[in-house]
Amino acid sequence: MSEPELRAAITRELPGVRADLERLVRIPGIAFDGFDHSHVERSAEAVAELLRGCGLDTRVVRAGGGLPAVIGSKPAPPGAPTVLLYAHHDVQPVGDLTLWESDPFEAVERDGRLYGRGAADDKAGVMAHVAALRAYGDELPVGVVIFVEGEEEFGSASLELLLVEHRDDLAADVIVIADSGNWDIGVPALTTSLRGIVNMFVEVRTADHAIHSGMFGGAVPDSLTVLAKLLATLHDDVGDVAVDGLISAGPIPLDYPEERLRREAGLLDGVSFVGTGRLTERSWGKPAIAVLGIDAPRTAEAPNALVPSAKAKLSVRLAPGDDPKSAYAAMKAHLEKHVSWGAHVEVTLEHDGAPCVIDASGPMYDAARGAFRTAWDGVDPVDIGVGGSIPFIATFQEMFPEAAILVTGVEDPYAQAHGPNESLHLGEFARVCLAEALLLKNVADAAKA
Repeated sequence: MSEPELRAAITRELPGVRADLERLVRIPGIAFDGFDHSHVERSAEAVAELLRGCGLDTRVVRAGGGLPAVIGSKPAPPGAPTVLLYAHHDVQPVGDLTLWESDPFEAVERDGRLYGRGAADDKAGVMAHVAALRAYGDELPVGVVIFVEGEEEFGSASLELLLVEHRDDLAADVIVIADSGNWDIGVPALTTSLRGIVNMFVEVRTADHAIHSGMFGGAVPDSLTVLAKLLATLHDDVGDVAVDGLISAGPIPLDYPEERLRREAGLLDGVSFVGTGRLTERSWGKPAIAVLGIDAPRTAEAPNALVPSAKAKLSVRLAPGDDPKSAYAAMKAHLEKHVSWGAHVEVTLEHDGAPCVIDASGPMYDAARGAFRTAWDGVDPVDIGVGGSIPFIATFQEMFPEAAILVTGVEDPYAQAHGPNESLHLGEFARVCLAEALLLKNVADAAKA
């Protein structure tokens, strides 16, 4: 199909694609423990139905007791390459419902954006794949394998087993991972680096039971104070990570405008950024440590007692080039060394994932950039890093070393993925759908050259 024909086909298919996206958003498929996983099953079946409707040989699969993924495939025309299209159908928990302006599981349009949990991350990724397939119908220029995971937001615990069990089915010349974002509204991007992750718990204990804060305070340390002091050692006075053994990547030429980052983050007046270096270096190329939560008495219910134990959950984002195992060892050593007053400390790993760097050179990356440039009406795409983590990309790199891996996405800086009022920019989504259709054409053309 020609470029004008693809444009017309995407325009024709977009209303149905949006309607199906809204149906997916209504399914609260959360893979976290404690949630009703029957919704994840429903979500997988809904995705499978969509892929079957595109003429793909489709099945729902699982491995190692994990939640369901979906694999659909259509063989390549003679001599044409095969493209693997990845997305995930599970979503993040919604958190505090009072912070949402509308029901998170009912897609609502406001000012050109579609609001709802998963509207951007990553059900729109699923539907971008579907849009490209529908645009081509029976005229696909490449072979296609679609792999839609069902527990990405919960750590992809069974992903490696799935890849091993279905390796032959998933083998491809090009892998498109639609789970990232673009540089800005109107400016497309290829993601070429992502930070890794180590999530862990640290618990401190000072006594075997709670004790009167007046009778014992001043002589006996309380665990919350010990924990607060310990957490404060993780950064220096300007906010750089102060843990020996965590590495930083090299300088990054692209920079983030300060006012744009303040606006995107919702930073309050007077609150400064932390750390040193360019904002892109702090967000993409340096380690970052965040306290995600603390187990302690609620203030409204706290008695006048010294708390005997306190526990925090930490998230460590690793610079490209670091190793999760050595990073965890460095964190554990730091926490054990810096705990005050002889308090007992226990550090346990929750999960980890490797960072990645992609050499985005070669004909398939040129094919992607050409597709983006056309879909965004002549705007050149930029190569970006991402401060977040998609650990399985390193797994794909290891298992399919000959494949070109293209990390793309539907999100923009205002999508608020993982937060309240997550949304999808509908104009950008249309460009993403067109870009993917053009990408398949460009990959086929590049393979013939």
